[in-house]
Amino acid sequence: MKTDRFLRNPAIVLILISWGIYLAGCAGPQVKAPEEKKQAEVIPAPSFLQVVVKPGDTYISLAAAHLNDPSMDWLIAEFNGTTILTPGQEVIVPLKSYNKGGLNLTGYQTVPVLSYHNFSESKASKMNITAANFEAQMKLIREKGYHVITMDRLFEFLQFKTQIPNKSVVITIDDGWRTAYEIAFPILKKYGYPATLFLYTDLITGGKKTLSWDLIREMSQNGIDMQGHTKTHRNLSLQGEKEAFKEYYESIANEIAESTRVIKEQLNKEVKYLAYPYGDSNRLVVALLRKNGYIGAFTVQRGGNPFFIADFAIKRSMIYGDMDLNRFEKNLVTFSKEEFK
Repeated sequence: MKTDRFLRNPAIVLILISWGIYLAGCAGPQVKAPEEKKQAEVIPAPSFLQVVVKPGDTYISLAAAHLNDPSMDWLIAEFNGTTILTPGQEVIVPLKSYNKGGLNLTGYQTVPVLSYHNFSESKASKMNITAANFEAQMKLIREKGYHVITMDRLFEFLQFKTQIPNKSVVITIDDGWRTAYEIAFPILKKYGYPATLFLYTDLITGGKKTLSWDLIREMSQNGIDMQGHTKTHRNLSLQGEKEAFKEYYESIANEIAESTRVIKEQLNKEVKYLAYPYGDSNRLVVALLRKNGYIGAFTVQRGGNPFFIADFAIKRSMIYGDMDLNRFEKNLVTFSKEEFK
């Protein structure tokens, strides 16, 4: 019979058996593959909050409530583009920096660093600012809406770590003359401005015209940061005509290391920043600064500082005693226009 011959064919039999096993598997209970264990869902923290202004709210109170820091009121004001708050107004509160480098489509933020040297009650000269002029300059900074920031905040900006106010300014004073305490210090305290005093340590003798370490400690405890300006104020970049290279090297190494040691010993603090005497430097000087733990240094080249400026070539604008307020204000440029296409 044809059927018998069909069933005696081994290939056909094998196909039928395989097909039967497959059908039985389909008909039987299904065994599920083990599911992969799901990871916990990560929900990112919000970067902004929407807040409705209540009666009595200010940018300071909003910053205190939502940023835990009332001094960050500028961050909310700048993001919303207004200095006025009214009840019922909707305000966006940024919870973290949203523009660290100060960049936008029309240019980038720059930070002016002002450099002062000596002060006088009434007699002005190139390096002496009268008390009345210094007061007027500090008042202008306040009235024009500038924010005076600390040196540490400046470097956080330069190192792309944080955002600072759009109109940020840094105030520095060089050398260690007594008028920094007698004239500048009370005015800075009046306006609540921080400043940095760059000391050359051989000048700190406590004489009639120079600061003492006791006065420096008082200033240091009240908003004035003390940093390095070398030991004797020699020009670090120039090797003397009769100075062998070894002597030059040892001299500038001592200028940096000894002043660093004295400031640390007197004030119990680390020195991180240096103002070059006469604003001059070279690669050897920078290498020695790095060796001594410095993270930045300042020239006297006029202009502002974007976040991408070299940390050991930061610009400072010297303020002279014969400057009127118009000329002074020209040193407060906080934005460089450069269209990015």
